[in-house]
Amino acid sequence: MTGIRPATGSRPAPVPRPRAATGAAHRLLRLAEQLLGAPLPLRLRAWDGSVAGPEGAPVVVLRSRRALRRLVRRPDELGLAQAYITGELDIEGDLTDGLRTVWGAARERGLRPPKLTLADRARAVAAMVRLGAAGPPPPVPSSQARLAGAPHSRARDRAAISHHYDLSNDFYALLLDETMAYSCGYWTKNEHEHGHEGPDCGGGEGVCRQGYGPADAQRDKLELVCRKLALAPGAALLDIGCGWGSLALYAAETYKTRVTAVTLAAEQARYVREQVAARGLAELVEVRLSDYREIGAGSYDAVSTIEMGEHVGDADYPKFTATIHRMLRPGGRALVQQMSRGSVAPGGGAFIESYIAPDMHMRPLGDTVSLLEGAGLEVRAVESMREHYTRTIRAWHRTLEEQRARFRALVSEETVRVWRLYLVGSALAFEERRMGVDQILAVRPSERGRSGMPPTPLNWYGEGDPR
Repeated sequence: MTGIRPATGSRPAPVPRPRAATGAAHRLLRLAEQLLGAPLPLRLRAWDGSVAGPEGAPVVVLRSRRALRRLVRRPDELGLAQAYITGELDIEGDLTDGLRTVWGAARERGLRPPKLTLADRARAVAAMVRLGAAGPPPPVPSSQARLAGAPHSRARDRAAISHHYDLSNDFYALLLDETMAYSCGYWTKNEHEHGHEGPDCGGGEGVCRQGYGPADAQRDKLELVCRKLALAPGAALLDIGCGWGSLALYAAETYKTRVTAVTLAAEQARYVREQVAARGLAELVEVRLSDYREIGAGSYDAVSTIEMGEHVGDADYPKFTATIHRMLRPGGRALVQQMSRGSVAPGGGAFIESYIAPDMHMRPLGDTVSLLEGAGLEVRAVESMREHYTRTIRAWHRTLEEQRARFRALVSEETVRVWRLYLVGSALAFEERRMGVDQILAVRPSERGRSGMPPTPLNWYGEGDPR
C-alpha cells in the first residue's frame, strides 16, 4: 500500500476555522473577562449594535464610547454608577432584577473590581483605540457632591445635609406620602388588606388607593415611636433631625406634646414652620434651624432621632450620644432609629458617598448600643425593622417610576437616574441583609438607678398586644 496516493479529487475539503467576532461587544467582553479572570455574568450590547455574552443574562447596554472611556479609568462601583447616571450605560428590563442577578453572580464567583496593572491599562487603551473610543476623560456628573472643609465641621455638615435634603420640598412631596416621613415605615398589615376589589386596587403591582399603604405604615411607625417614648399631654420632646416634621407634628397633634424640632436643612425648616402655622400648632412646636451641637441645656422627657445619627460621623458619635444624655431628665427616654452596616464600606459605598449622603457613617448595631450605654444611657429594647425598609423603599421607587414625567419637570434626568439607582440599590441592600435598621429605646436612669420604665412593654404595639 505504500506509495499509493489518493486521487486528487478525493482529498477532503479543509474545515474552515471560525472567524472571531469583531463587534465592540465581543471585544469588550473578552477584555473584561481577561481583566476579571472569570466569565462576566451579563450580556453586553454595544453602541454599534453588536451583542455578546450568555443568553438569558441581564443585558447591559453601552450606549456611548464615553462609557468605555469612563470605565477604563474607573473600573469600579463609582465608574459604573457615573456611566449609568449620565445615560452612557443602561440595563435592559427591570433594574432591580438585573442588579440582583449580577450581584448574586458576582458574590458566587468571588468577582471584585480589577486592580489594573500597567500592562492591563495598556491593553485597555489599545482596545479603546481600536474601537474609536480614545479621548479625554468624560466630565464628572454635575449631580456629584462637592464638599470642602474638614469632615464633620459644622460648615461641611450643613453642606452635606443641604446636598441631599434641600433638593426641593416639591420633589420630596411627590416622592413620599402625605406624612412626609423620609425614614423606614412600620408595616403592620399587607398592602391590600381591605376586602375591596376594583379599578382603584393595584393588586400586587401598585399601591391600592383604598387599602393599607405607605402612609399607613408611616403613621404606624410614628405611633410606635410615641408609645415607646411614653409621650403624653404636656410632655417635652426634643426631635433631633426632624426632617419634614412628621414626628413633631404627629406628637403635637395626637399626644399634645410640646416639641422642639431641630434640623440642619433650610428647606425642611421652612416646610415644618409652614405646617405648624397651618395646623395651629405654634404653641406646641418650635422649629430650630440648628446643628445638634448648638442645642443648649435642656431637661426633656424624651429625645428622638430618626435616621439622623448616620450623618454624625464616627469620631463625633460619642459627642452625639452625650448630647442625648445631657438633654434628658432622669427617667427620660430616648429613641434612636438608625441604619446599621458591617465594617465594609461604612459610608454605604462610593456611589452613596458621592451622590446621596456625603460623609455618612454606619456601624454594626452592637457598636451603636455600646456607644449609647457609654454615654450613661441604659438600653431597654432593640427592634429590627430591616424587612420594613425593603417595603418602604420599594414604595418610593414605585412612585418614582409611575410619576417619572413629573419628577423630570422638577429635576434633571441625571438626578432622576441617581435616585432610581439609589432606591433600587438600597432596597436590595436591606433585602440581602447588607444593611439593617433598628429602633433602639434607651432611658437615662436616676442616680439611684431608677428608670421609671414599666416591667413589660404594654401599649407599645396597641392594647392587648404586649409583644
